[in-house]
Amino acid sequence: SVWRIVAAVLHLGNVKFAGEEEAKFADEASEEAVGCVAALLHADRALLDKALLIRTIITKEQTFERPMSELDAVASRDSLAKTLYSRLFDWLVDAINDSIGQDADAMACIGVLDIYGFESFKKNSFEQFCINLANEKLQQHFNQHVFKMEQEEYEKEKIDWSYIEFVDNQDVLSLIEGKPMGILALLDEQCRFPKASYETFSTKLVQEHNAHARFSVPKRSQTEFTLNHYAGEVTYDTFFFLDKNKDFVVADHQNMFESSNNEFIQKMFPKSEEQSHSSMKFSSVGSRFKVQLAELM
Repeated sequence: SVWRIVAAVLHLGNVKFAGEEEAKFADEASEEAVGCVAALLHADRALLDKALLIRTIITKEQTFERPMSELDAVASRDSLAKTLYSRLFDWLVDAINDSIGQDADAMACIGVLDIYGFESFKKNSFEQFCINLANEKLQQHFNQHVFKMEQEEYEKEKIDWSYIEFVDNQDVLSLIEGKPMGILALLDEQCRFPKASYETFSTKLVQEHNAHARFSVPKRSQTEFTLNHYAGEVTYDTFFFLDKNKDFVVADHQNMFESSNNEFIQKMFPKSEEQSHSSMKFSSVGSRFKVQLAELM
């Protein structure tokens, strides 16, 4: 079943579209690729076609369907592949953790934290943003325990020592994580709007944070912003921020997954007990990552 899903993701990459306003499969090879995906997932071919070509819009008053444009169909294909791969990855992590899990009766254990380093490339996207947020949190944890708490203890015990100056990075963490106008909160807000784009997200960031000492915008740039992290300045390109932050299964994709008679697929995409009028309950990679960081700390 694992190899079936990996193969399905690869075949999705071979699906091409034509027709600017009303998308259709571009050629026979694309039709065959879609057929392979349906067979590998043991899913209904008609529902897979619909998931790739038709968008179901659910409002409080009614539900209606409309054909996707070629660009929307490409985005839907990529979202479907991302969802499949993400669920499979999460399942693999859980399976590995279960197989090497610690003894429940153990009196003590040793944990090893392997953390990625601070990243700054020529082009920095949402991945670098999350990685650098993790490093900011770890730096604050280090400051809190090595500098703040130790020196407070010295003061209590009236120990003669030279005060160690350090840079407190709480302001940049508040800029990223704060509510309701932190960068992550604004990103989630934009992801909820159907017509939002990286441009509207960039505009919102500038409106809210242009005066912040840790925030700046490169000259002549419409899609970038710079954060002054504890380790230095990093410029991020917002182009794929919204797509990479979305972490929910759209209704048409969910319906297709539910049509599968493969037990493994059914476990990864259980039937939802209730459908909201916003396709599916909203969740995001950024908010989940923020929670995981808090649990780690």
